[in-house]
Amino acid sequence: MNRRQFLSTLGLATVAGAQTRQRPKADFTLHIGPVNVELAPKKIARTIGYNGTSPGPLLRMPEGKSVTIDVINGTHDPEIVHWHGLQIPSNVDGSMEEGTPMVAPGATGSYTFMPAPSGTRWYHTHVSAGRNLKRGLYTGQFGFFYIEPKNEAGNYDKEVFLALREWDPYMTTGSDDEASMDAAWKLFSINDRALGAGEPVRVSNGQRVLLRILNASATMHRRMAFAGHKFQVVALDGNPVSNPATVDALELGPAERIDALVEMRNPGIWILGATDDHDRQQGMGIVFEYANQTGDPRWLPPSVAPWDYTLFGKPPVENFQAERVPLVFEKLFAGHRWVDKWSINGKSYPKTDPIRVRANGRYRLVFDNRSDEAHPVHLHRHTFELTKVEGVATSGVFKDVVVVRPKTQVEVDFVANNPGQSLFHCHQQMHMDFGFMTMMQYI
Repeated sequence: MNRRQFLSTLGLATVAGAQTRQRPKADFTLHIGPVNVELAPKKIARTIGYNGTSPGPLLRMPEGKSVTIDVINGTHDPEIVHWHGLQIPSNVDGSMEEGTPMVAPGATGSYTFMPAPSGTRWYHTHVSAGRNLKRGLYTGQFGFFYIEPKNEAGNYDKEVFLALREWDPYMTTGSDDEASMDAAWKLFSINDRALGAGEPVRVSNGQRVLLRILNASATMHRRMAFAGHKFQVVALDGNPVSNPATVDALELGPAERIDALVEMRNPGIWILGATDDHDRQQGMGIVFEYANQTGDPRWLPPSVAPWDYTLFGKPPVENFQAERVPLVFEKLFAGHRWVDKWSINGKSYPKTDPIRVRANGRYRLVFDNRSDEAHPVHLHRHTFELTKVEGVATSGVFKDVVVVRPKTQVEVDFVANNPGQSLFHCHQQMHMDFGFMTMMQYI
């Protein structure tokens, strides 16, 4: 029995034993089970979701008030729910590797915690899928989790939650003799509807619309634009930015979130969608319709200006000494028609060396991507500050996921202020499942 199997067995026993104890009354209940998502006529994704839908229900709650969420597992496999971006204890964070119990088939798990920090978070399954594309984030197990700040600015007229999603995955390989296998997708949508198949977002001239956008993909990076409009980015991963800059297009790696204000001052019927023509035409988009406007939805390609995290930051500040922790990411080619493995500092999980920290210490993680693929890396239970992105120093941009592009480096600072086991991994499901993961341990 390996460590993963042992933890799974331990978790199942813990959850089963908990059923006989008194639990706090649930504020929310999530029921995991089969769902059919009708993306468009005759285009139905058959998957697993929450409460009969995918995305699952919006979980919205105030900051500073304890919450209890019951999870009922109506499937035949052990499951778990991760509360992404929250700074909560390891035993309820929703990671088996951290010690959160799995929820056995037919059982109910209960999570009680103080939701923090405020902002746009999300929840999703956190099981390993391997090559099984009917498990993990290849399914429809995800949803928005919004924590209302105590002092909400409220400088917008309308709020819209948009989850970017692909459906019906399959394994593919290129024609190159050295090509390895990867996941590909047949269907695309924003929320649960393909472009043109659902109701438009109806707006009025002069409205300020706040878009809360999530890339809920298991594998895909996205560049998104809103024809005839610009985005003012006000938060990244739910955290307000120090410099709310205006851009023509947004880029999000898997698990990233962007909050952006859009001034509705160009009456018409417009498309917000992927800049990739194929994926947009196959469903990765949504229509915005101004009042009293008619005609076909319009698409205009945006500028080709590159995405730059540092646009939203401020000049660097070096007020604290941070201990540097180098983390080198490399691909381990597994052979033609097989799945590549990944390593951190030369080792693949579960043999990776843990990141060891002391409580209240300040650390600088140096992400050194020596591979030819981008990696959206995520640190559980903590928020980090970008300090250097591809050689450009910055400050004031706080995130829990950052995309490290091929052959580049990104440096981030964080304070080890949430003791307990914390998982660090690439949020591309296949990378995580095949070695790109380690633990952060307090000593």
